[in-house]
Parts: sequence; structure tokens; C-alpha cells
Amino acid sequence: MKFIDEAKIQVIAGNGGNGIASFRREKYIPFGGPDGGDGGRGGSIYAVADRNINTLVDYRFAKLHRARNGEHGRGSDCYGKGADDIMLRMPVGTLIADRETGAVLADLTTHGQTALLAQGGQGGRGNIHFKSSTNRAPRQQTDGEPGEERELRLELKVLADVGLLGMPNAGKSTLISAVSNARPKIADYPFTTLHPHLGVVRVGPERSFVIADVPGLIEGAAEGAGLGHQFLRHLQRTGLLLHVVDLAPFDPEVDPVGDAKAIVGELKKFDPELAAKTRWLVLNKLDMVPVAERAARVKDFVRRLRWKGPVFEISALTRLGLEPLVNAIYAEVSARRHATQPGPSDPVDDLSLPPDSDDPRFATRLE
Repeated sequence: MKFIDEAKIQVIAGNGGNGIASFRREKYIPFGGPDGGDGGRGGSIYAVADRNINTLVDYRFAKLHRARNGEHGRGSDCYGKGADDIMLRMPVGTLIADRETGAVLADLTTHGQTALLAQGGQGGRGNIHFKSSTNRAPRQQTDGEPGEERELRLELKVLADVGLLGMPNAGKSTLISAVSNARPKIADYPFTTLHPHLGVVRVGPERSFVIADVPGLIEGAAEGAGLGHQFLRHLQRTGLLLHVVDLAPFDPEVDPVGDAKAIVGELKKFDPELAAKTRWLVLNKLDMVPVAERAARVKDFVRRLRWKGPVFEISALTRLGLEPLVNAIYAEVSARRHATQPGPSDPVDDLSLPPDSDDPRFATRLE
């Protein structure tokens, strides 16, 4: 299945049925009185988060979603039937916004969460509601209300605790495949990753976190170079970024420090809040550096980059240094979860991701 993380749709709720002005007509009852029923309610349109869906591909082609109108009222006190609501199943992590105003209507962050997209119209009132002691034969009735109509923009932002960031061929795909159950494409050419991947990293019994890998970023992405910025939105929900750097590029003219600075610059252009997130430096492909030169090269890199944060030296291919990295990540993620957990008197936040989710969406590739 093709991975689609953006879509534009139109939703049209059903109109309410009209009320009717009717009078009872039976033999030997010349003045039966009003008996016009109300119109039925028009169908509404809702969005429902479903963890078994991981792409918006269904809405790339099905752009119009229209609910049925309510039935009109009838005589003999018969009310019109209300129309069924439409439930649009969307992936967890979908952001729904109005295309005209830009207002966010819903942010589906937990399985089963429901949001109203378009309200169906209320049915009109029949003349039975207008009778009184002074108006014994009312001929008034009201028409049903029109349903809401909106043009919406759907944007999928994957849910993960940790996000991988770096240049193409920095080894992000190898890293996520080494520590989790994700199996992205790995090859010796740039941009082998064309869509995000999610994987669950299990540290121990009931101890796990979710890691996300997005396509590589290059300098000039803000101007459309490479794959541009289109996948950086998937890192906006993460609490921790791992900046993966190729410490031993094949091209000797490539400066890893310059590449690392370019990544930071592109982050700031895309979203200053994303650039301000907690970011750890992960120096990869240590197996390609002679053992005698490793310490000096790492020290020189950190000095030239003027890096003050945590630094991890790994080789995703040989799994060198992965255990300390995974343990440190889990400690950071666990601390963040405990900090956001509600206290005894606080309301429970249904929008939080369970610490050890068996969500099948995380157990397979997003494609």
C-alpha cells in the first residue's frame, strides 16, 4: 500500500427533513385537528481514529463524502426518519483542518477518538407543534435546516517517542532495523528511504518505546532540494531527536561537520520549535574508522561542531554501542512519560500513548 500523508476532502452533511402541515381526515370527524409530523435529522459526518490504518490513501481518491438528508414529516403524526451518520476512519495521528480558515478541527491522537466534521441539519417542525387554544387549525410548519459543508485538509503526523534525523546514507535505516522490528529498504545510494518508518524498540518486559525514521534531509531542502521538508512534520510529535551523522563518508571532500550544521539550519527554516527539541548526537559508522583514530576523530568533530549535548559513538551495522544508546533513550523517554502522567487528583489524559503499545501499526512498515 502506498504511503500517503496528505489529502484534501470535502464533507457535506445531510439536510434536515421539512415538517408538514397536515390535518386529520376521517369519516364522521370533520375537524380532526393538526397531525403534521416533524422532519428527520440530516446525517452528520465524523472522523474516527483507527490504529489499524496507517495511511491516508483512501482519501487521496475518495474526495467527496456526503451524508443523506432526513426524511420529510408526514400526516397522521408520522415523523420523518433521521439519516445515518457517516464515520470516516483515519489513522491515529491525523490532523484535520479547515482549508478556508486554517482552523484545526481535530487532532486524532488516540485510538477510538471521535471528532465531528460536519453537523447534520435539524428537522423542521410539523403543525402539531403550533396548535393552541386560540389556533385550533394551524397551517404553520418549518423547513429543515441545511447541513454543514466544509473543505478539509488531512495531514498525518506519525506518533513516536524518538525521531531519527540526518543526511541521506547516514545510516538511519540501518539503525532502526538494528534496534527495532522495522525493516526499511537499505542500499548504497541516497534516498533509499522514501517514506517514514516506525518501529518498536523493546528494552525489556513492558519496557519499550517507538522510534521513527524519515527520509534524509539535505541542504537546500527548504527550496525543494532532495525530498524537501515534506516529511519533517512526522518528527513534530516526538520528544527526542537523534541526529545521526556519518563519521566516515565515502567522499573524502565531504565534511561531516558541515552536513550536521546544514541539518540544523534546515530544521530552523521548517519549524523553530522542532529545532528547539531535545537533540542527541549519534556518530555512526564507527566501524569504518580505524580503532587508533576513533577517539581523535570524535573529539575533533565535537570541537568543530561546538556540541554541548550528549554524544553517542555507534556502528549500526556491527551493533557497536547500540545497547548504551538504547538504554539512555529509554531512560529519557520513561522520564518524560512519568512527567506527563496525571496525578491522583488530575484527570486522566486519554490522548496519551500507552508506554508499551502493542499497536499493530507500529509492528509493520508504513507503506
